[in-house]
Amino acid sequence: MGFTFTGNDFPNVAITTPLVMFLWIPAVLYLFSRFPARKAVVISFIVAWLYLPQAELDLPGIPDYTKASATCYGILLATFIYDAGRFSTFRFGWVDVPMAIWCLVCPFTSSMTNGLGAYDGFSATLGQVVTWGIPYFLGRIYINNLEGFRLLAMGIFMGGLSYVPLCLFENRFSPQLHRIVYGDHAFADFGQSIRLGGFRPTVFLQHGLAVGAFMMVATLAGIWLWQTKAVKKVWNIPVKWAVAALFVTFILVRSTGAYALLAAGLGIMFIGKRFRTALPVFLLIGALGVYLYISAATENYIADQLIETLSQVFPPDRIESLEFRFDNEELLVDRARMRPWFGWGGFGRALVATDDYGGRTIQDSLWIIAFGHNGAVGLISLFTGMLLPVMALFWSRYPARLWFNPKVAPTAVLAVGVVLYMTDSILNALINPIYVVAAGGIATMALKPREKLNKAPRSIPASASNQQLAPQR
Repeated sequence: MGFTFTGNDFPNVAITTPLVMFLWIPAVLYLFSRFPARKAVVISFIVAWLYLPQAELDLPGIPDYTKASATCYGILLATFIYDAGRFSTFRFGWVDVPMAIWCLVCPFTSSMTNGLGAYDGFSATLGQVVTWGIPYFLGRIYINNLEGFRLLAMGIFMGGLSYVPLCLFENRFSPQLHRIVYGDHAFADFGQSIRLGGFRPTVFLQHGLAVGAFMMVATLAGIWLWQTKAVKKVWNIPVKWAVAALFVTFILVRSTGAYALLAAGLGIMFIGKRFRTALPVFLLIGALGVYLYISAATENYIADQLIETLSQVFPPDRIESLEFRFDNEELLVDRARMRPWFGWGGFGRALVATDDYGGRTIQDSLWIIAFGHNGAVGLISLFTGMLLPVMALFWSRYPARLWFNPKVAPTAVLAVGVVLYMTDSILNALINPIYVVAAGGIATMALKPREKLNKAPRSIPASASNQQLAPQR
């Protein structure tokens, strides 16, 4: 039993890998002892996701020990020790039903209906709970007001800024930081790091696409916090210069999909400001629903039409990659329809043997993984669990006319970020617990009455912005 890197069969694990992974839970306990609990939660998730290695320890019968599970276990333990009363603030609501189905019903039912047994069902359920349920629950109890979202948005923004020098280093010298610090690359196919005439940074995430997605939401958050004057300085740097540095670095991460998502996010936010409508958000969510319905429930494949349209915008190498994904998905969808309700469960049963893709089809997108493993019930519950809170929030609690209010701005921009993440999940399978934490917080905000906004919102003073994540003695 030992640590392995995701994507590598024979990794050269450095001593720093087990050292950092085993010390992370004590580190989370230390953060809770020194910071307010909510701030400790934000720091724990962002630092763990950005800086811990892409490594896992295979543990029989329970989920693998990864940086996501280490953070979840550490925060739960710290909450029991330092903030136990926080658990009593949770009240299950109607908006939580889809996520509960995704985490508790789908994995167990998929195992049982495929004859894999109750042991596999409980193991799969525990894995789903650790990956999705615990981050969602922690978001529900900690990121439960406007101040909590301001802290989370600032944490994401500052996390993106902390990645600026690292991304610039790898942009120049190729993705080497994971190897230098932890002994090996985070994934095996180094060729995927070469894009648009240069190197695409990976830093300590699972793929260059994950870096692009995170830098996208960090840039979006930074731009909106700057435009709404919710932040004036960060680390004694005027926020406009910090945003400019982040934006330039974002361009250099060489992720065309992330470029499109940032453009869509900025369009949604500024249309909301100008016309006081959240209609573009609802239209995007509706488009996702239509796409999933056509792809999963009908035999009408729209890949050729999409390829033809997108080929007029994106370079040929990106179109070839997209076409490869669509060709795989057609085979995987046909396989998934053989068990339409709860899917095939685990152990690669949802894959298709083929001579064209190295022996088996490749599951590149989160939606096809959910559909193949947990069927239509899993697919619907996952997307509904992430998107329903956003719809409820914008429909009845914080409409678009409030998005430019500095007090509401962080909540609005992160809610749009969750929608963009689920849009990206149509093409990629980049599970990121930070978005799940945000979705849990949005669910809490959707269930609560709107906070009073009649007083002038408190913007972050120049002296305080540096202390946004600094210890409070």
